Amino acid sequence: MGEPLLLAQAIAIPTGVAVLAYLVVGLVIGVESMGVPLPGETTLIAAALLASQHHLKIEFVILAAALGAIVGDSIGYFIGRKAGRSLFERLGRRFHHFSEDRIARAEKYFHKYGVWTVFFGRFVALLRIFAGPMAGMLRMHYPRFLAANAAGGIAWATTIGVVAYKIGDNADKIFGRVSVGALIAVAVVAVGLYVVHKVRKRRREQASAAETAAVESADV
Repeated sequence: MGEPLLLAQAIAIPTGVAVLAYLVVGLVIGVESMGVPLPGETTLIAAALLASQHHLKIEFVILAAALGAIVGDSIGYFIGRKAGRSLFERLGRRFHHFSEDRIARAEKYFHKYGVWTVFFGRFVALLRIFAGPMAGMLRMHYPRFLAANAAGGIAWATTIGVVAYKIGDNADKIFGRVSVGALIAVAVVAVGLYVVHKVRKRRREQASAAETAAVESADV
């Protein structure tokens, strides 16, 4: 029996009230989105499993998860905007998730891909925690952030919720395989893009050198 199913039972047995389960989903995901390392995705999967067993409504599970993601990210955004880099330095001393290397990598993604990092970051554990505070720290335009944040939160909650609901107690195993496969795919794409970038850069340098040599020859 997987971790999400155990968590699902832990949510259902003590409370016995569906409304509290929805609040737990929204709260855990919201706090995670603010920058605190909590098992947001596992909580969403657990709630979807409860829905598949008719203890909850999948529509409300997805709604709670999406709202938690959007509100939590927005709060994280304003915290990051106000506190700046010092926030990450303080968190780095308390949580290994906020190590200097990880912060540098997340910042690199934000500078390179902008709002797409916010959207797709919702599907990546590390960026899911960093997205709000990092966007605020880097002074991303809030309306753009909110649009990407809302779209990513809704897409993530719907995708994970519906898939977990459909596949039942095999969700954690399947998501584990998907995560590994996705990681390999991302790595391959990243290496390919890096190689293409290097080749293009070298060609530009060679072309520039050839032009410089041609100009110098003409002057002589």
